[in-house]
Amino acid sequence: MTIRLPDLRGGLRAYEPRAEPLALTPGAPLTSRTVFSAAHVVADPYADTSPDAPAAVDWDATLAFRRHLWSHGLGVAEAMDTAQRGMGLDWAGAAELIRRSAAEATSVGGRIACGVGTDQIAAGSLGEVRAAYEEQLAVVEESGAQAILMASRALCAVASGPEDHLEVYGHLLRQAREPVILHWLGPMFDPALEGYWGSSDLDTATDTFLEVIAAHPDKVDGIKVSLLDAAREIDIRRRLPQGVRCYTGDDFNYPELIAGDEKGFSHALLGIFDPLGPLAAEAVRVLDTGDVAGFRELLDPTVELSRHLFQAPTRFYKTGVVFLAWLAGHQSHFTMVGGLQSARSLPHFARAYELADRLGLFPDPKQAEERMRNLLALYGVAQ
Repeated sequence: MTIRLPDLRGGLRAYEPRAEPLALTPGAPLTSRTVFSAAHVVADPYADTSPDAPAAVDWDATLAFRRHLWSHGLGVAEAMDTAQRGMGLDWAGAAELIRRSAAEATSVGGRIACGVGTDQIAAGSLGEVRAAYEEQLAVVEESGAQAILMASRALCAVASGPEDHLEVYGHLLRQAREPVILHWLGPMFDPALEGYWGSSDLDTATDTFLEVIAAHPDKVDGIKVSLLDAAREIDIRRRLPQGVRCYTGDDFNYPELIAGDEKGFSHALLGIFDPLGPLAAEAVRVLDTGDVAGFRELLDPTVELSRHLFQAPTRFYKTGVVFLAWLAGHQSHFTMVGGLQSARSLPHFARAYELADRLGLFPDPKQAEERMRNLLALYGVAQ
């Protein structure tokens, strides 16, 4: 049986879906790398809401997906960009997500780190930015989760230069109870973050970023770099103080960065590990044995899918992530908070389906095919 999929030229092409999934089961905890999957939220499809209204979340399905990730030995990076922070999920919804997910992590023994930002304010003075960060840091620390200090649109807008970033981050790190993860999110993920760390020159910005870390190495567990620039990440990784980890956020080059080289390696905190969770965990377990070639053999073929999902405009990658979660049976519908299911085209979905199916990512390939056919019919594509 074949399915006809639309292509980028306006035509249809025949594709024969895979018959059997890749056999992946929960396994032993990961040992050689610390790996977080940034997890998506599941919208409530029955809520009478609109794209600009507060998010309506299906909490049962959202938490079930996190249990799925934990069962494979992955940590969960919660309330991050993948969860549509600032793109459908406001701070009130994020705070509820943090509290619920942290409690769930405690109940099942899962590792969790949660995003701390300033999205309860659209703009403000440096003092107001600090206060917004402090409010969110308190929520995360009270939940028992590790904190991830995310980049702030409000700070980027009000800061007059690197000194303001140094002051705000220094203030937060001094008061943090436990070591945090610092997150540098590039403008390809959020255009409002252009010029973060006080400069649009990446070399200057990198120096400021490293200055923050060097001043407070005891309060920084690690850094997550999401610039889609492998060479820059490696350079930053080699310049970190002893004991500070680098968590790759590079959804284009993650296999080589996690594998590392003779001078070190990156851990991982990745949005692509939402749809790749079981496969990524299996690959790292192979790496745990010292088998770098086997690790690359499993993970390298996934890069084409990741680059497709994260293609420009990169910030809409969440749509592909949720689409694949629906096809994989992790949720019963393809609806997103903020109406973001409309952010990618039908040819984009078709290619994502094909690439994921070829990898064997769907536990039930027949169900995935049926759901893909339903979506095609909704768009008027006859089979």
